[in-house]
Amino acid sequence: MPRWDGGELPESPVFRWRNWTAIIGPSVVMAAAAIGGGEWLTGPQVTARFGPALLWLSAFSIFGQVIYNIEISRYALYTGEPIFTGKFRTLPGPMFWLCIYLVLDCGSFLPYLASSAAIPLAGMILQRMPDLSATAPPESFLKIAGTSVSDATLQTILGCFIFLAVLLPLLVGGKVYNSLKAIMTFKLVVVLGFLMMLAVFYSKPATWTEIGGGFFQVGTVPIQREGDANKNGIRDAGEPELGPNTDNIFLSLFSGRGWPIIDMTVIGLIGSMVAISGNGGLTNTPISNFTREQGWGMGKHVGAIPSVVGGHAIELSHVGMVFKVTQESLVRWKGWLGHVQREQLWIWMPACFIGIALPSMLSVQFLERGTVLADKNLAAAMTAGGVQEAAGPFFGPIFWFMTMFCGLLVLATSMASTADGVLRRWVDVCWTALPSLRKWDTKHIGKLYFGVLCVYAACGLVMLNFVKADALLTFSGMLYNFALGFSCWHVVAVNRTLLPREIQPSLLRCFGLSLAGLFFSVAAIATAIAEVPKLKKQLGLSSPPAVVVPAVQSR
Repeated sequence: MPRWDGGELPESPVFRWRNWTAIIGPSVVMAAAAIGGGEWLTGPQVTARFGPALLWLSAFSIFGQVIYNIEISRYALYTGEPIFTGKFRTLPGPMFWLCIYLVLDCGSFLPYLASSAAIPLAGMILQRMPDLSATAPPESFLKIAGTSVSDATLQTILGCFIFLAVLLPLLVGGKVYNSLKAIMTFKLVVVLGFLMMLAVFYSKPATWTEIGGGFFQVGTVPIQREGDANKNGIRDAGEPELGPNTDNIFLSLFSGRGWPIIDMTVIGLIGSMVAISGNGGLTNTPISNFTREQGWGMGKHVGAIPSVVGGHAIELSHVGMVFKVTQESLVRWKGWLGHVQREQLWIWMPACFIGIALPSMLSVQFLERGTVLADKNLAAAMTAGGVQEAAGPFFGPIFWFMTMFCGLLVLATSMASTADGVLRRWVDVCWTALPSLRKWDTKHIGKLYFGVLCVYAACGLVMLNFVKADALLTFSGMLYNFALGFSCWHVVAVNRTLLPREIQPSLLRCFGLSLAGLFFSVAAIATAIAEVPKLKKQLGLSSPPAVVVPAVQSR
Protein backbone atom coordinates (compact mmCIF):
# COMPACT_ATOMS: atom_id res chain seq x y z
CA MET A 1 0.00 0.00 0.00
CA PRO A 2 1.38 3.46 -0.90
CA ARG A 3 2.38 5.93 1.81
CA TRP A 4 0.10 8.82 2.67
CA ASP A 5 0.72 12.31 1.34
CA GLY A 6 1.11 15.23 3.76
CA GLY A 7 -1.05 18.32 4.16
CA GLU A 8 -2.63 20.75 6.63
CA LEU A 9 -5.79 19.98 8.62
CA PRO A 10 -8.50 22.53 7.75
CA GLU A 11 -10.35 24.53 10.40
CA SER A 12 -13.30 22.65 11.91
CA PRO A 13 -16.84 24.10 11.83
CA VAL A 14 -17.90 26.02 14.93
CA PHE A 15 -21.33 24.93 16.11
CA ARG A 16 -23.92 27.64 16.78
CA TRP A 17 -27.62 27.05 17.40
CA ARG A 18 -28.53 29.63 14.78
CA ASN A 19 -26.44 27.62 12.33
CA TRP A 20 -27.59 24.14 13.43
CA THR A 21 -27.64 22.84 9.85
CA ALA A 22 -23.82 22.87 9.96
CA ILE A 23 -23.85 19.52 11.78
CA ILE A 24 -25.89 17.84 9.03
CA GLY A 25 -23.69 15.62 6.92
CA PRO A 26 -23.15 11.89 6.37
CA SER A 27 -25.50 10.93 9.22
CA VAL A 28 -28.52 12.11 7.24
CA VAL A 29 -27.78 9.60 4.49
CA MET A 30 -26.92 6.86 6.97
CA ALA A 31 -29.91 7.59 9.22
CA ALA A 32 -32.31 7.33 6.29
CA ALA A 33 -30.58 4.14 5.20
CA ALA A 34 -30.96 2.83 8.76
CA ILE A 35 -34.76 2.89 8.39
CA GLY A 36 -34.68 -0.20 6.23
CA GLY A 37 -34.99 -3.97 6.42
CA GLY A 38 -34.61 -4.39 10.17
CA GLU A 39 -37.03 -1.60 11.00
CA TRP A 40 -39.69 -2.39 8.38
CA LEU A 41 -39.44 -6.17 8.13
CA THR A 42 -38.06 -7.88 11.20
CA GLY A 43 -38.82 -5.25 13.87
CA PRO A 44 -42.61 -5.23 13.33
CA GLN A 45 -42.67 -9.01 13.02
CA VAL A 46 -40.85 -9.44 16.34
CA THR A 47 -43.04 -6.90 18.15
CA ALA A 48 -46.24 -8.36 16.69
CA ARG A 49 -45.29 -11.79 18.03
CA PHE A 50 -43.54 -10.94 21.32
CA GLY A 51 -44.48 -7.34 22.01
CA PRO A 52 -41.77 -4.67 22.44
CA ALA A 53 -39.96 -6.62 25.19
CA LEU A 54 -37.12 -7.67 22.84
CA LEU A 55 -36.37 -4.16 21.54
CA TRP A 56 -33.52 -3.92 24.06
CA LEU A 57 -31.52 -6.01 21.61
CA SER A 58 -32.02 -3.33 18.95
CA ALA A 59 -30.94 -0.69 21.47
CA PHE A 60 -27.70 -2.58 22.18
CA SER A 61 -27.12 -2.90 18.43
CA ILE A 62 -27.61 0.85 17.86
CA PHE A 63 -25.36 1.85 20.79
CA GLY A 64 -22.60 -0.43 19.50
CA GLN A 65 -22.90 1.05 16.02
CA VAL A 66 -22.66 4.61 17.36
CA ILE A 67 -19.23 3.82 18.80
CA TYR A 68 -18.27 2.03 15.58
CA ASN A 69 -19.36 4.95 13.37
CA ILE A 70 -17.39 7.48 15.41
CA GLU A 71 -14.26 5.36 15.34
CA ILE A 72 -14.29 4.72 11.59
CA SER A 73 -14.88 8.44 11.05
CA ARG A 74 -11.83 9.10 13.27
CA TYR A 75 -9.67 7.30 10.72
CA ALA A 76 -11.27 9.15 7.79
CA LEU A 77 -10.77 12.54 9.46
CA TYR A 78 -7.04 11.89 9.92
CA THR A 79 -6.22 10.27 6.55
CA GLY A 80 -8.96 11.27 4.11
CA GLU A 81 -9.33 7.53 3.41
CA PRO A 82 -12.33 5.29 4.17
CA ILE A 83 -11.89 2.75 6.94
CA PHE A 84 -11.84 -0.15 4.50
CA THR A 85 -8.59 1.16 3.01
CA GLY A 86 -7.18 1.47 6.51
CA LYS A 87 -8.01 -2.17 7.23
CA PHE A 88 -6.09 -3.22 4.14
CA ARG A 89 -3.06 -1.27 5.43
CA THR A 90 -2.71 -3.56 8.47
CA LEU A 91 -0.77 -6.82 8.62
CA PRO A 92 -0.64 -9.38 7.12
CA GLY A 93 -1.48 -7.31 4.05
CA PRO A 94 -4.10 -6.45 1.40
CA MET A 95 -4.49 -9.89 -0.21
CA PHE A 96 -5.20 -11.53 3.15
CA TRP A 97 -7.91 -9.01 4.04
CA LEU A 98 -9.30 -9.21 0.51
CA CYS A 99 -10.16 -12.89 1.06
CA ILE A 100 -11.53 -12.32 4.59
CA TYR A 101 -13.80 -9.39 3.71
CA LEU A 102 -15.10 -10.90 0.48
CA VAL A 103 -16.59 -13.64 2.68
CA LEU A 104 -17.80 -11.26 5.41
CA ASP A 105 -19.37 -8.89 2.88
CA CYS A 106 -21.48 -11.58 1.19
CA GLY A 107 -24.52 -10.47 3.21
CA SER A 108 -24.41 -7.08 1.46
CA PHE A 109 -24.25 -8.71 -1.96
CA LEU A 110 -27.64 -10.40 -1.42
CA PRO A 111 -30.45 -8.18 -2.80
CA TYR A 112 -33.01 -9.11 -0.12
CA LEU A 113 -34.20 -5.49 0.16
CA ALA A 114 -35.24 -5.38 -3.52
CA SER A 115 -37.10 -8.67 -3.14
CA SER A 116 -38.81 -7.39 0.01
CA ALA A 117 -39.67 -4.03 -1.61
CA ALA A 118 -41.52 -5.94 -4.33
CA ILE A 119 -44.15 -7.05 -1.77
CA PRO A 120 -45.68 -3.60 -1.09
CA LEU A 121 -45.35 -2.66 -4.78
CA ALA A 122 -47.18 -5.84 -5.77
CA GLY A 123 -49.83 -5.02 -3.16
CA MET A 124 -50.33 -1.55 -4.63
CA ILE A 125 -50.75 -3.08 -8.11
CA LEU A 126 -53.06 -5.90 -6.99
CA GLN A 127 -54.83 -3.73 -4.38
CA ARG A 128 -54.55 -6.57 -1.88
CA MET A 129 -51.90 -8.44 0.06
CA PRO A 130 -49.96 -10.76 -2.30
CA ASP A 131 -50.41 -14.50 -1.78
CA LEU A 132 -46.94 -16.01 -2.13
CA SER A 133 -47.93 -19.53 -1.17
CA ALA A 134 -47.81 -22.43 -3.60
CA THR A 135 -51.56 -22.94 -3.07
CA ALA A 136 -52.59 -19.47 -4.27
CA PRO A 137 -55.79 -19.70 -6.39
CA PRO A 138 -55.13 -19.24 -10.14
CA GLU A 139 -58.24 -17.08 -10.54
CA SER A 140 -56.53 -14.38 -8.45
CA PHE A 141 -53.49 -14.18 -10.73
CA LEU A 142 -52.72 -10.94 -12.55
CA LYS A 143 -53.34 -10.95 -16.29
CA ILE A 144 -50.47 -9.53 -18.36
CA ALA A 145 -50.78 -9.69 -22.15
CA GLY A 146 -53.25 -12.55 -21.82
CA THR A 147 -50.94 -14.55 -19.55
CA SER A 148 -51.70 -15.34 -15.91
CA VAL A 149 -48.89 -14.28 -13.58
CA SER A 150 -48.89 -15.67 -10.04
CA ASP A 151 -48.21 -13.37 -7.09
CA ALA A 152 -44.88 -15.12 -6.46
CA THR A 153 -43.80 -14.60 -10.08
CA LEU A 154 -44.96 -10.98 -9.94
CA GLN A 155 -42.82 -10.48 -6.85
CA THR A 156 -39.75 -11.79 -8.69
CA ILE A 157 -40.40 -9.55 -11.71
CA LEU A 158 -40.97 -6.46 -9.58
CA GLY A 159 -37.93 -7.29 -7.43
CA CYS A 160 -35.73 -7.26 -10.53
CA PHE A 161 -37.30 -4.01 -11.72
CA ILE A 162 -36.78 -2.30 -8.35
CA PHE A 163 -33.22 -3.58 -8.11
CA LEU A 164 -32.28 -2.05 -11.47
CA ALA A 165 -34.28 1.14 -10.88
CA VAL A 166 -32.57 2.01 -7.58
CA LEU A 167 -29.15 1.73 -9.23
CA LEU A 168 -29.94 4.52 -11.72
CA PRO A 169 -29.56 7.45 -9.24
CA LEU A 170 -26.02 6.23 -8.54
CA LEU A 171 -25.10 7.24 -12.10
CA VAL A 172 -26.09 10.94 -11.96
CA GLY A 173 -25.71 14.00 -9.75
CA GLY A 174 -22.02 14.95 -9.88
CA LYS A 175 -20.95 13.19 -6.70
CA VAL A 176 -22.70 9.86 -6.05
CA TYR A 177 -22.97 11.08 -2.44
CA ASN A 178 -25.08 14.07 -3.55
CA SER A 179 -27.66 11.81 -5.24
CA LEU A 180 -27.92 9.60 -2.17
CA LYS A 181 -28.28 12.60 0.14
CA ALA A 182 -31.22 13.96 -1.89
CA ILE A 183 -32.98 10.58 -2.02
CA MET A 184 -32.51 9.87 1.67
CA THR A 185 -33.70 13.32 2.76
CA PHE A 186 -36.93 12.79 0.79
CA LYS A 187 -37.34 9.37 2.38
CA LEU A 188 -36.91 10.71 5.92
CA VAL A 189 -39.47 13.46 5.43
CA VAL A 190 -42.16 11.25 3.83
CA VAL A 191 -41.81 8.10 5.93
CA LEU A 192 -41.27 9.67 9.34
CA GLY A 193 -43.94 12.30 8.62
CA PHE A 194 -46.59 9.68 7.79
CA LEU A 195 -45.68 7.41 10.68
CA MET A 196 -45.69 10.30 13.14
CA MET A 197 -49.18 11.23 11.97
CA LEU A 198 -50.38 7.66 12.61
CA ALA A 199 -48.66 7.68 15.99
CA VAL A 200 -50.32 10.93 17.06
CA PHE A 201 -53.85 10.32 15.80
CA TYR A 202 -54.29 6.52 15.84
CA SER A 203 -51.96 5.14 18.50
CA LYS A 204 -52.79 4.87 22.20
CA PRO A 205 -50.46 6.32 24.87
CA ALA A 206 -50.20 2.83 26.38
CA THR A 207 -48.65 1.59 23.13
CA TRP A 208 -45.88 4.19 23.29
CA THR A 209 -45.26 3.48 26.96
CA GLU A 210 -44.93 -0.21 26.14
CA ILE A 211 -42.55 0.41 23.22
CA GLY A 212 -40.41 2.84 25.22
CA GLY A 213 -40.16 0.31 28.05
CA GLY A 214 -39.12 -2.40 25.61
CA PHE A 215 -35.77 -0.69 25.01
CA PHE A 216 -34.94 -1.12 28.73
CA GLN A 217 -36.08 -4.72 29.33
CA VAL A 218 -32.53 -6.06 29.26
CA GLY A 219 -32.37 -9.85 29.54
CA THR A 220 -35.83 -10.61 28.15
CA VAL A 221 -35.72 -13.59 25.77
CA PRO A 222 -38.24 -15.65 23.75
CA ILE A 223 -39.20 -18.88 25.49
CA GLN A 224 -41.09 -22.03 24.59
CA ARG A 225 -44.74 -21.58 25.51
CA GLU A 226 -46.36 -23.99 27.94
CA GLY A 227 -49.06 -26.03 26.21
CA ASP A 228 -47.61 -25.52 22.71
CA ALA A 229 -47.38 -29.17 21.69
CA ASN A 230 -45.89 -28.69 18.20
CA LYS A 231 -43.69 -25.69 19.19
CA ASN A 232 -45.02 -23.44 16.40
CA GLY A 233 -45.60 -20.46 18.71
CA ILE A 234 -49.39 -20.26 18.20
CA ARG A 235 -52.41 -21.91 19.77
CA ASP A 236 -53.68 -24.66 17.48
CA ALA A 237 -56.99 -26.48 17.67
CA GLY A 238 -57.12 -28.75 20.72
CA GLU A 239 -54.32 -26.97 22.57
CA PRO A 240 -54.98 -25.31 25.95
CA GLU A 241 -54.45 -21.63 26.68
CA LEU A 242 -50.76 -21.04 26.01
CA GLY A 243 -48.39 -19.46 28.49
CA PRO A 244 -46.32 -16.30 27.90
CA ASN A 245 -43.77 -16.39 25.08
CA THR A 246 -41.11 -14.20 26.76
CA ASP A 247 -39.30 -14.26 30.10
CA ASN A 248 -36.50 -12.24 31.67
CA ILE A 249 -33.37 -14.25 32.42
CA PHE A 250 -32.45 -12.23 35.52
CA LEU A 251 -35.95 -12.26 37.02
CA SER A 252 -36.26 -15.98 36.34
CA LEU A 253 -32.97 -16.73 38.12
CA PHE A 254 -33.68 -14.44 41.07
CA SER A 255 -37.17 -15.90 41.59
CA GLY A 256 -35.83 -19.44 41.66
CA ARG A 257 -37.43 -20.59 38.38
CA GLY A 258 -34.01 -21.32 36.91
CA TRP A 259 -32.76 -20.59 33.41
CA PRO A 260 -35.69 -20.16 30.99
CA ILE A 261 -35.98 -22.53 28.02
CA ILE A 262 -35.18 -20.28 25.05
CA ASP A 263 -37.21 -20.80 21.88
CA MET A 264 -34.45 -21.50 19.35
CA THR A 265 -36.90 -21.56 16.42
CA VAL A 266 -37.08 -17.75 16.38
CA ILE A 267 -33.40 -16.97 16.95
CA GLY A 268 -32.89 -16.36 13.23
CA LEU A 269 -35.68 -13.75 13.18
CA ILE A 270 -34.34 -11.97 16.27
CA GLY A 271 -30.77 -12.19 14.98
CA SER A 272 -31.90 -10.50 11.75
CA MET A 273 -33.49 -7.70 13.79
CA VAL A 274 -30.24 -7.19 15.70
CA ALA A 275 -28.20 -7.28 12.49
CA ILE A 276 -30.24 -4.76 10.54
CA SER A 277 -31.18 -2.38 13.38
CA GLY A 278 -29.36 0.86 12.66
CA ASN A 279 -27.34 0.08 9.54
CA GLY A 280 -25.72 -3.24 10.36
CA GLY A 281 -22.98 -5.38 8.90
CA LEU A 282 -20.46 -3.57 6.76
CA THR A 283 -23.17 -1.16 5.57
CA ASN A 284 -21.92 1.20 8.31
CA THR A 285 -18.54 1.59 6.64
CA PRO A 286 -19.71 4.10 3.97
CA ILE A 287 -20.02 6.74 6.68
CA SER A 288 -16.23 7.02 6.55
CA ASN A 289 -16.48 7.42 2.76
CA PHE A 290 -19.17 10.08 3.16
CA THR A 291 -17.06 11.87 5.79
CA ARG A 292 -14.38 12.20 3.12
CA GLU A 293 -16.83 13.23 0.39
CA GLN A 294 -18.44 15.81 2.67
CA GLY A 295 -14.97 17.40 2.74
CA TRP A 296 -14.56 16.95 6.50
CA GLY A 297 -11.11 16.77 8.06
CA MET A 298 -8.40 15.70 5.62
CA GLY A 299 -11.10 14.56 3.20
CA LYS A 300 -11.10 18.13 1.89
CA HIS A 301 -7.79 17.41 0.12
CA VAL A 302 -8.61 13.96 -1.30
CA GLY A 303 -11.72 14.25 -3.51
CA ALA A 304 -14.77 12.07 -4.11
CA ILE A 305 -16.25 9.36 -6.32
CA PRO A 306 -18.02 11.08 -9.23
CA SER A 307 -21.15 9.85 -10.97
CA VAL A 308 -20.94 8.71 -14.58
CA VAL A 309 -23.27 11.54 -15.67
CA GLY A 310 -22.36 15.04 -14.53
CA GLY A 311 -19.23 14.22 -12.54
CA HIS A 312 -16.43 14.65 -15.08
CA ALA A 313 -14.76 17.50 -13.17
CA ILE A 314 -14.52 15.51 -9.90
CA GLU A 315 -11.39 13.50 -9.10
CA LEU A 316 -10.31 11.11 -6.34
CA SER A 317 -6.71 10.81 -5.20
CA HIS A 318 -5.26 7.31 -5.12
CA VAL A 319 -3.90 7.81 -1.59
CA GLY A 320 -4.96 9.62 1.54
CA MET A 321 -3.40 12.69 3.11
CA VAL A 322 -2.46 13.16 6.77
CA PHE A 323 -1.48 16.16 8.87
CA LYS A 324 1.46 16.74 11.18
CA VAL A 325 0.45 16.59 14.85
CA THR A 326 1.12 19.96 16.53
CA GLN A 327 -0.57 21.96 19.27
CA GLU A 328 -2.46 23.95 16.65
CA SER A 329 -3.56 20.91 14.63
CA LEU A 330 -4.68 19.09 17.80
CA VAL A 331 -7.08 21.95 18.59
CA ARG A 332 -8.55 21.66 15.09
CA TRP A 333 -8.62 17.86 15.43
CA LYS A 334 -10.69 18.00 18.62
CA GLY A 335 -13.11 20.30 16.83
CA TRP A 336 -13.55 17.86 13.94
CA LEU A 337 -13.97 14.84 16.24
CA GLY A 338 -16.55 16.70 18.33
CA HIS A 339 -18.35 17.65 15.11
CA VAL A 340 -18.63 13.97 14.10
CA GLN A 341 -19.74 12.93 17.59
CA ARG A 342 -22.48 15.58 17.69
CA GLU A 343 -23.81 14.42 14.34
CA GLN A 344 -23.87 10.79 15.45
CA LEU A 345 -25.49 11.46 18.82
CA TRP A 346 -27.95 14.14 17.69
CA ILE A 347 -28.97 12.85 14.25
CA TRP A 348 -28.02 9.24 13.53
CA MET A 349 -28.81 7.63 16.89
CA PRO A 350 -32.19 9.35 17.48
CA ALA A 351 -33.22 8.61 13.89
CA CYS A 352 -32.43 4.92 14.43
CA PHE A 353 -34.51 4.71 17.61
CA ILE A 354 -37.41 6.57 16.01
CA GLY A 355 -37.02 4.47 12.89
CA ILE A 356 -37.48 1.19 14.75
CA ALA A 357 -40.07 2.50 17.23
CA LEU A 358 -42.53 3.85 14.64
CA PRO A 359 -42.90 0.70 12.48
CA SER A 360 -43.04 -1.37 15.68
CA MET A 361 -45.80 0.91 16.89
CA LEU A 362 -47.82 -0.07 13.82
CA SER A 363 -47.57 -3.78 14.59
CA VAL A 364 -48.22 -3.39 18.33
CA GLN A 365 -51.19 -1.08 17.74
CA PHE A 366 -52.81 -2.65 14.69
CA LEU A 367 -51.95 -6.37 14.77
CA GLU A 368 -53.13 -8.99 17.22
CA ARG A 369 -50.48 -9.89 19.79
CA GLY A 370 -48.91 -13.25 18.99
CA THR A 371 -49.27 -12.87 15.21
CA VAL A 372 -46.91 -15.30 13.47
CA LEU A 373 -46.09 -14.72 9.80
CA ALA A 374 -44.99 -17.59 7.59
CA ASP A 375 -42.96 -15.15 5.47
CA LYS A 376 -40.96 -12.24 6.94
CA ASN A 377 -41.63 -10.17 3.83
CA LEU A 378 -45.37 -9.96 4.59
CA ALA A 379 -44.91 -7.92 7.78
CA ALA A 380 -45.40 -4.53 6.09
CA ALA A 381 -48.44 -5.72 4.14
CA MET A 382 -50.08 -7.18 7.25
CA THR A 383 -49.53 -3.91 9.10
CA ALA A 384 -51.14 -1.97 6.23
CA GLY A 385 -54.29 -4.06 6.63
CA GLY A 386 -54.44 -3.22 10.33
CA VAL A 387 -54.00 0.47 9.61
CA GLN A 388 -56.79 0.39 7.03
CA GLU A 389 -59.22 -1.22 9.45
CA ALA A 390 -58.43 1.25 12.23
CA ALA A 391 -58.66 4.32 9.97
CA GLY A 392 -62.25 3.62 8.90
CA PRO A 393 -63.97 3.40 5.52
CA PHE A 394 -63.00 6.88 4.29
CA PHE A 395 -59.33 7.21 5.29
CA GLY A 396 -58.70 3.46 5.42
CA PRO A 397 -57.91 2.90 1.70
CA ILE A 398 -55.74 6.03 1.60
CA PHE A 399 -53.78 5.01 4.67
CA TRP A 400 -53.43 1.45 3.38
CA PHE A 401 -51.92 2.80 0.15
CA MET A 402 -49.61 5.18 2.06
CA THR A 403 -48.41 2.41 4.37
CA MET A 404 -47.60 0.22 1.39
CA PHE A 405 -45.92 3.16 -0.39
CA CYS A 406 -43.80 3.91 2.69
CA GLY A 407 -42.79 0.24 2.78
CA LEU A 408 -41.72 0.47 -0.86
CA LEU A 409 -39.86 3.74 -0.26
CA VAL A 410 -38.09 2.43 2.85
CA LEU A 411 -36.91 -0.83 1.33
CA ALA A 412 -36.10 0.38 -2.19
CA THR A 413 -34.00 3.35 -1.06
CA SER A 414 -32.21 1.15 1.46
CA MET A 415 -31.37 -1.15 -1.44
CA ALA A 416 -29.80 1.84 -3.20
CA SER A 417 -27.65 2.79 -0.21
CA THR A 418 -26.64 -0.83 0.40
CA ALA A 419 -25.61 -1.23 -3.25
CA ASP A 420 -23.61 2.00 -3.17
CA GLY A 421 -21.93 0.88 0.05
CA VAL A 422 -20.82 -2.39 -1.52
CA LEU A 423 -19.53 -0.64 -4.61
CA ARG A 424 -17.58 2.12 -2.89
CA ARG A 425 -16.06 -0.26 -0.32
CA TRP A 426 -14.42 -2.34 -3.00
CA VAL A 427 -13.81 0.44 -5.53
CA ASP A 428 -12.03 2.57 -2.90
CA VAL A 429 -9.83 -0.29 -1.74
CA CYS A 430 -8.88 -1.36 -5.27
CA TRP A 431 -8.20 2.28 -6.23
CA THR A 432 -5.47 2.44 -3.60
CA ALA A 433 -4.30 -1.17 -3.20
CA LEU A 434 -3.89 -2.36 -6.80
CA PRO A 435 -0.76 -1.01 -8.56
CA SER A 436 -2.41 -1.36 -11.98
CA LEU A 437 -5.29 0.92 -10.96
CA ARG A 438 -2.96 3.47 -9.35
CA LYS A 439 -1.69 4.14 -12.88
CA TRP A 440 -5.16 5.40 -13.92
CA ASP A 441 -5.83 9.11 -14.10
CA THR A 442 -7.53 10.31 -10.87
CA LYS A 443 -10.53 11.57 -12.85
CA HIS A 444 -11.33 8.06 -14.16
CA ILE A 445 -12.53 6.63 -10.82
CA GLY A 446 -16.12 7.00 -12.10
CA LYS A 447 -15.45 4.47 -14.88
CA LEU A 448 -14.28 1.88 -12.36
CA TYR A 449 -17.35 2.54 -10.20
CA PHE A 450 -19.64 2.06 -13.21
CA GLY A 451 -17.93 -1.20 -14.23
CA VAL A 452 -18.25 -2.71 -10.77
CA LEU A 453 -21.89 -1.55 -10.64
CA CYS A 454 -22.66 -3.52 -13.82
CA VAL A 455 -21.14 -6.70 -12.35
CA TYR A 456 -23.09 -6.19 -9.12
CA ALA A 457 -26.33 -5.71 -11.07
CA ALA A 458 -25.84 -8.95 -13.00
CA CYS A 459 -25.14 -10.98 -9.84
CA GLY A 460 -28.16 -9.46 -8.08
CA LEU A 461 -30.52 -10.38 -10.91
CA VAL A 462 -29.35 -13.99 -10.79
CA MET A 463 -29.98 -14.23 -7.04
CA LEU A 464 -33.40 -12.58 -7.26
CA ASN A 465 -34.51 -15.20 -9.78
CA PHE A 466 -33.09 -18.31 -8.14
CA VAL A 467 -33.00 -17.77 -4.35
CA LYS A 468 -36.09 -17.56 -2.13
CA ALA A 469 -36.57 -14.06 -0.68
CA ASP A 470 -37.07 -15.28 2.88
CA ALA A 471 -33.77 -17.18 2.74
CA LEU A 472 -32.00 -14.05 1.44
CA LEU A 473 -33.13 -12.03 4.47
CA THR A 474 -32.14 -14.62 7.10
CA PHE A 475 -28.78 -15.40 5.49
CA SER A 476 -28.00 -11.68 5.12
CA GLY A 477 -28.77 -11.05 8.80
CA MET A 478 -26.48 -13.88 9.91
CA LEU A 479 -23.58 -12.62 7.79
CA TYR A 480 -24.19 -9.00 8.85
CA ASN A 481 -23.62 -9.91 12.51
CA PHE A 482 -20.46 -11.87 11.75
CA ALA A 483 -19.11 -9.02 9.61
CA LEU A 484 -19.86 -6.22 12.07
CA GLY A 485 -18.54 -8.19 15.05
CA PHE A 486 -15.22 -8.87 13.33
CA SER A 487 -15.03 -5.35 11.91
CA CYS A 488 -15.38 -3.82 15.40
CA TRP A 489 -12.24 -5.61 16.54
CA HIS A 490 -10.38 -4.77 13.33
CA VAL A 491 -11.19 -1.05 13.70
CA VAL A 492 -9.69 -1.10 17.20
CA ALA A 493 -6.49 -2.54 15.71
CA VAL A 494 -6.45 0.03 12.86
CA ASN A 495 -6.91 3.06 15.10
CA ARG A 496 -4.46 1.87 17.77
CA THR A 497 -1.67 1.02 15.31
CA LEU A 498 -1.95 3.40 12.34
CA LEU A 499 -2.92 6.68 14.03
CA PRO A 500 -0.54 8.90 16.01
CA ARG A 501 -0.72 8.38 19.77
CA GLU A 502 -2.22 11.84 20.38
CA ILE A 503 -5.35 11.10 18.32
CA GLN A 504 -5.84 7.42 19.06
CA PRO A 505 -9.07 6.36 20.80
CA SER A 506 -8.91 5.92 24.57
CA LEU A 507 -8.75 2.47 26.14
CA LEU A 508 -12.33 2.94 27.37
CA ARG A 509 -13.57 3.51 23.81
CA CYS A 510 -11.62 0.51 22.57
CA PHE A 511 -13.16 -1.60 25.33
CA GLY A 512 -16.66 -0.42 24.37
CA LEU A 513 -16.07 -1.20 20.70
CA SER A 514 -14.64 -4.62 21.60
CA LEU A 515 -17.76 -5.39 23.67
CA ALA A 516 -19.89 -4.39 20.70
CA GLY A 517 -17.91 -6.83 18.57
CA LEU A 518 -18.58 -9.58 21.12
CA PHE A 519 -22.32 -8.78 21.13
CA PHE A 520 -22.63 -9.04 17.35
CA SER A 521 -20.50 -12.16 17.21
CA VAL A 522 -22.62 -13.97 19.82
CA ALA A 523 -25.77 -13.00 17.89
CA ALA A 524 -24.19 -14.34 14.68
CA ILE A 525 -23.18 -17.66 16.24
CA ALA A 526 -26.61 -18.19 17.82
CA THR A 527 -28.30 -17.42 14.50
CA ALA A 528 -26.01 -19.78 12.61
CA ILE A 529 -26.70 -22.67 15.04
CA ALA A 530 -30.45 -22.15 14.74
CA GLU A 531 -30.80 -21.26 11.07
CA VAL A 532 -28.15 -23.05 9.00
CA PRO A 533 -30.08 -26.38 9.02
CA LYS A 534 -33.23 -24.52 7.90
CA LEU A 535 -31.38 -22.66 5.15
CA LYS A 536 -29.85 -25.87 3.84
CA LYS A 537 -33.32 -27.36 3.63
CA GLN A 538 -34.78 -24.27 1.88
CA LEU A 539 -31.95 -24.22 -0.64
CA GLY A 540 -32.24 -27.97 -1.27
CA LEU A 541 -28.80 -28.70 0.17
CA SER A 542 -29.92 -31.16 2.85
CA SER A 543 -28.62 -34.68 2.56
CA PRO A 544 -31.24 -37.16 1.34
CA PRO A 545 -32.50 -39.57 3.96
CA ALA A 546 -30.47 -42.71 4.22
CA VAL A 547 -31.98 -45.78 2.60
CA VAL A 548 -32.06 -48.69 5.00
CA VAL A 549 -31.63 -52.02 3.20
CA PRO A 550 -32.87 -54.94 5.28
CA ALA A 551 -30.27 -57.58 5.88
CA VAL A 552 -30.74 -60.89 4.08
CA GLN A 553 -30.65 -63.76 6.51
CA SER A 554 -28.33 -66.52 5.34
CA ARG A 555 -29.01 -70.14 5.94
